Amino acid sequence: MMSSAKIKSVDFYRKIPRDLTEASLSGAGLSIVAALSMMFLFGMELNNYLAVSSTTSVVVDKSSDAEFLRIDFNMSFPALSCEFASVDVSDVLGTNRLNITKTIRKHSIDKHLRPTGSEFHSGSTTTALKHDEEDDEEYGEGSVSLNGHNFDRVTHHYPILVVNFFAPWCYWSNRLKPSWEKAATIMRERYDLESDGRIVVAKVDCTVEVDLCRRNHIQGYPSIRIFRKGSDVRDDHGHHDHESYYGDRDTDSLVKMMEDLIAPIKLESQMNTSDNSSTKLATGLKRPAPVTGGCRIEGFVRVKKVPGNLVISARSAAHSFDASQMNMSHVISSFSFGKTITPKVMRDIKLLLPHLGLSHDRLNGKSYITNPRDSTENVTIEHFIQVVKSEVMTRHYKIVEEYEYTAHSSLVHSIHVPEVKFHYEPSPMQILITENVKSFSHFLTNVCAIIGGVFTVAGILDSILHNTMRIVKKVELGKNF
Repeated sequence: MMSSAKIKSVDFYRKIPRDLTEASLSGAGLSIVAALSMMFLFGMELNNYLAVSSTTSVVVDKSSDAEFLRIDFNMSFPALSCEFASVDVSDVLGTNRLNITKTIRKHSIDKHLRPTGSEFHSGSTTTALKHDEEDDEEYGEGSVSLNGHNFDRVTHHYPILVVNFFAPWCYWSNRLKPSWEKAATIMRERYDLESDGRIVVAKVDCTVEVDLCRRNHIQGYPSIRIFRKGSDVRDDHGHHDHESYYGDRDTDSLVKMMEDLIAPIKLESQMNTSDNSSTKLATGLKRPAPVTGGCRIEGFVRVKKVPGNLVISARSAAHSFDASQMNMSHVISSFSFGKTITPKVMRDIKLLLPHLGLSHDRLNGKSYITNPRDSTENVTIEHFIQVVKSEVMTRHYKIVEEYEYTAHSSLVHSIHVPEVKFHYEPSPMQILITENVKSFSHFLTNVCAIIGGVFTVAGILDSILHNTMRIVKKVELGKNF
């Protein structure tokens, strides 16, 4: 009994007999208000504990010299042929990569941006081709001149038609002209049009026959096309699928190419359909020509983290281009920097910062259309991009890198061949976003503080109110104290 009494002596919460307590309306009202206050403050504290908060700081970019920046893009050019479309990269350190093909895919599209076939495989546009030596040797006009009136008739009549689409002002067209006429003369002597008729070597002046060249999607001069009778004629508007020749342009090479084309065709079957599969040239010399004049370019490039340019243009080491006829209108389906972030990760990041990720694809869905016929020829479209790296550290992901950018675009008139330029400039600073991890023990402490604080304040208020009411009653009874 003695030990029990000693233990009771340290009781901080001694009980008052119920008979000695008095309930009041004011106390009941304060108890209800206190309970509601506790519930409200508990809810506020719980919401604050569950809410995600972060700390944002700006630091110097910690990227190493060996780290590269990836640029992903998907763009459609309704008036740029895949035959000459080139993706180039350069930067302030002297890097200059031309006609990147390893990570780039091209698909021919029509003017409505609809694909018209499988992936287009273009050859090298930077390799110089062999031509005849420039001399004063005279040559005759061995090739047949075609125009919009007789082109289809000749194409349908002869098994093989090889056409040189040229422009008189073009340097490369003039370099090709002697060897082309010599080769045409040789082929005419060997395979007379009247007695043999298996091949016709022709030419088209694209400065005169503008519509004919546009119909065959000629954008670079000279362009050598190979047309076959019968099997290459489509039902839709008599359109011809044809091939382009990309080999050397000296007389011997041209004659050999033409000999290889007619070798499988027998003289007595000159009026029948030729067998395309039996005619083979050396790999890379002959490839299908684009069936439409547009091109969709998609893929990615890796660049150094210094200011530089991503350029898309018509390029060739052995062709010339009419700048006034080039149209670099394009539609950007996607354009982003850095590794692709999955939708799930992006959703989780936006829970941390709702505004994050709104500018990582700022150019997506934008269209930049010009029309050379509306006095807007020789237009280069430039995009000026400033890139900022953001690193996000969350509880679920150790670190997530995300690149956002601003973009400003302009149209520039130039005397050079039009192109599309993306001037990118990575920022030397980066944004570091860290999720603040909240302690559960801190949450429990705050809950206890709320309960104890509200209970204590309510008790004080009840005591003040009770004593005030007693004093008022004594005054009313006229008692002195």
